[in-house]
Amino acid sequence: MGTYETGAVRSADAETAHTGTPDIIAELLDLGSTDMDPSRRTMLGAIGLYSAALAVPQWGEISGRLDKLRYNPHTRIGTREVEAVRTMTEHLSSLDDQLGGRTVRPMAAAFLVNTIVPYLHAEASDAVRRQMLSAGADHCYLTGYMAMDECADGLAQRYYLQALKLAGYADDHLTYCTTLRGMSVQATELRHGINAAALADAAAAAAPQAGPRMLAFLSGQQAHAAAQAGDRDTALRKLREAEEAMDRAESQARAFGSYDPAALSYHTSQVRYELCDRAGSVQALEAADRQRPSAYRRVRVRNLGTLAERKLELGLLEEACKDWNRMLDDYVAVQSGRCDERFHEMMNSLRPYRKNPHAGQLHERGRAIARQQSQLRPS
Repeated sequence: MGTYETGAVRSADAETAHTGTPDIIAELLDLGSTDMDPSRRTMLGAIGLYSAALAVPQWGEISGRLDKLRYNPHTRIGTREVEAVRTMTEHLSSLDDQLGGRTVRPMAAAFLVNTIVPYLHAEASDAVRRQMLSAGADHCYLTGYMAMDECADGLAQRYYLQALKLAGYADDHLTYCTTLRGMSVQATELRHGINAAALADAAAAAAPQAGPRMLAFLSGQQAHAAAQAGDRDTALRKLREAEEAMDRAESQARAFGSYDPAALSYHTSQVRYELCDRAGSVQALEAADRQRPSAYRRVRVRNLGTLAERKLELGLLEEACKDWNRMLDDYVAVQSGRCDERFHEMMNSLRPYRKNPHAGQLHERGRAIARQQSQLRPS
């Protein structure tokens, strides 16, 4: 199979499929144990650098392998343990939205090691084991997203790969395709447009029967990735598909994950920006800001920073300063590497305009926040 650079998702090593299944539970224990140890967390970013040619396990290589997993006959779990894992993962996801990945990921790694890994070892009915594998896959996907938010992109890939494997073992197509999409989001963050498009297309191809909101969830990312890869026609077509699907889904009360009108407006903005429509991008980001629920504080910080940067590109300095001030209102409560990037970009962008009263006051506010942050960091 070709690498991402050729637009195809690579298969995992075929030899592994024939020589036996690796001990995925041992892999999870090693990954989570290293990540939850404060003395080793700094090392993680350097160990696992992001790979644009990472081998991604295909569905046929990992599905239907429930019998390959080892288990401990002395402990047994049921549906209550599965529900406990899902409840905890949802709670950590909500905290992540409000506080950022740097704050929450140590808790997620500890829960993986201390609770999920023992549950995966336990004896259970086949149905319960599949449910626990699926719950574990969701948790690994979330933890990978937190690592990406902290700019530990190689570590995020390691968690995403574990999520793919667990989803395959559980025969959980939904989590498998959601994780592939998450890997596409990461690739767009890092400007690997061709890789991002390949992963987004693989996610759509692997998806189970999709309702309208899930179609929007997948098509929106396909549009963004295609635009970044320079495929204008595909980007616009996929964006129309996402908009039409969201229109059909509006009668449904519950969003698919966090994909809602604000997320679609964000994708619209990204497509327009990649296609050199800066004004249209600003309009769509402003719509996303109006539509976004207040619980998504981390996303609001990032998007307000991006909105201000694009307004400055249009020469709208005072409007940009207003958005940056709003960003700082929430930034002080969020621990996120990606949000830090927006903060540092703000400070660099303001430097030439410090004689402007709006820019000068904002720059001073930013300096005060930076001093406070440096005092709070451990020496």
